[in-house]
Amino acid sequence: MLASRTSPQDRQVLGSGTAYKVVRADPADTRDWLQKGHACPLLTQHHISHAGIMEAVPPFEVLRTNQSGTFMIACFEGEGVVLADGQWRKVRAGQACLQPPFVMNSLKCQPGRPWKFAWVRYHESREARPIVSTISPVMGAFDPSPLKAAIEGLYAEAGSLRGVSALHHWSELVHHYVLRFAQPHQADDRLWRVWQCAEADLAKSWTLTELAGIACMSEEHLRRVCRKELGRSPMQHLTFLRLQRARHLLSITDDKVEFIAHAVGFESAFTFSNTFKKWIGWRPSEHRKALGMPGFPQAEA
Repeated sequence: MLASRTSPQDRQVLGSGTAYKVVRADPADTRDWLQKGHACPLLTQHHISHAGIMEAVPPFEVLRTNQSGTFMIACFEGEGVVLADGQWRKVRAGQACLQPPFVMNSLKCQPGRPWKFAWVRYHESREARPIVSTISPVMGAFDPSPLKAAIEGLYAEAGSLRGVSALHHWSELVHHYVLRFAQPHQADDRLWRVWQCAEADLAKSWTLTELAGIACMSEEHLRRVCRKELGRSPMQHLTFLRLQRARHLLSITDDKVEFIAHAVGFESAFTFSNTFKKWIGWRPSEHRKALGMPGFPQAEA
């Protein structure tokens, strides 16, 4: 069994029955599980840290307390669970899950159930615009076959060391399929209007009735559309936007937690802190300290 820890809280248990193929961007990355794969520095042009195909079996489990980039998995067989928005959610065949950067990320097999998926892991700075946007789903239907094939091709070509041109095309395709899910061009324009308005005034005490009014649809229909397009209810997605803005403000300002809480629409710092802990993985004060102070787990690449 391969088990490793990358920070005091991080955990990785692959298990003796788990098999995988991985391609990493940095040839000098010394982590054991990445050394078993191939290197492709061209991945850095899209800020991809690593990508691969995982055939996991129990007791497979990975915990990253502060992942440094967007993380996407696309399941092609079986099912597993991912910690998203502060709760465990099943990811089945034909589904994908998208996690934003700088949050706690955890995934694991369920007892007695194998889980096969493709994954792509980015490495992003806190100043750069992340892949995840206001219309990015956390969970949704996704055909994993093209992404899986692109990663398989990348892995094969990176192992042969023959064609830079082919590596370029495969890495382009991997990034393309992630963007297809993360930034859907066919997203409902009504949802775009809703979240554009909400994001412009996150301090406002938005109600479901007001959001539905912007979308020109009933509350129930807005719920259905949000669930289908984003994998969240409208109010859950509003919370997601508020916490992403709060995380950004905690990173770039010295404003007090109470001020930031009110600025993003929370009535009290207590509620804000508890919600932040549930969704992000630690409290706002801990998040701020983790940006550079020793003794706190740094973002895992």
